Amino acid sequence: MSETLQPTGAATSEADLLDRTTDAVQAAGAALRERFGEVVRYRTREELMRVLAANDDAALDILRPRLTRLRPEAGWVEDELDGGALPSGEWWVVDPAEGNVNHLHALPDWAVTATLVRDNQPVLTAVHLPMTGETYTALRGGGAHLDGRPLHVSPTEELGLSIVATSQARPDEDEKVVRRVGASITAMLTDALVVRTAVPATLHLLNVAAGRIDAFWQFAGARADLLPGALLVTEAGGRISDAEGRPWTPRSESFVAAAPGVHAEAVTTLSR
Repeated sequence: MSETLQPTGAATSEADLLDRTTDAVQAAGAALRERFGEVVRYRTREELMRVLAANDDAALDILRPRLTRLRPEAGWVEDELDGGALPSGEWWVVDPAEGNVNHLHALPDWAVTATLVRDNQPVLTAVHLPMTGETYTALRGGGAHLDGRPLHVSPTEELGLSIVATSQARPDEDEKVVRRVGASITAMLTDALVVRTAVPATLHLLNVAAGRIDAFWQFAGARADLLPGALLVTEAGGRISDAEGRPWTPRSESFVAAAPGVHAEAVTTLSR
């Protein structure tokens, strides 16, 4: 990666900024794909953390300099598992290997994401899936796209006809959250057509934006696994909230993204 990138500063249009962000996540994804193959074995939590960090570092070596040149004054979120609100101003929220544990287990469900957040609102996002070659992008007010094609959420209007999904926010979750997740899956198994459970969250949210599934929910969660999908779903015509139907923010303790026709029913199921 010997390409020289010049600082672009605030004068760069947001559409051009999204294009350059897309280039960065695609380059990082190519580096991670070269590391993908056999199952990586580990015997302790310490070994697991080391191999996870090695993947993160391989992607960050590409992402950090490229994105910093694009927005030199923007802050950088160091830990992709962090949650809560950010200070005011611009921040890069990046997950260098979203679904990293899948990568280590030779499963194809992983991605590279980069989202520019301004005053706690996602402005643009790029999500690249190296194993399929797909790239999902969204620009606030500019729609959501898959490889340049517009995305639209599902027209489904009944939860009972819906495919829905959830994800585990993080390992070692608080027991209260774990029990709430279990109860929510049971409720959805009763009210929805099919329930999918897997990590990472971003891949489910891509499917909501693309109209392949109808709703996604998660309790707790980090900024990096929800902000990209929140923007994609919103720009594709979907609705987001917390599990009680209130406006979602990075401070919220729950998250729901759904097609408009099933959002209210999903909230009812999750909040009872």
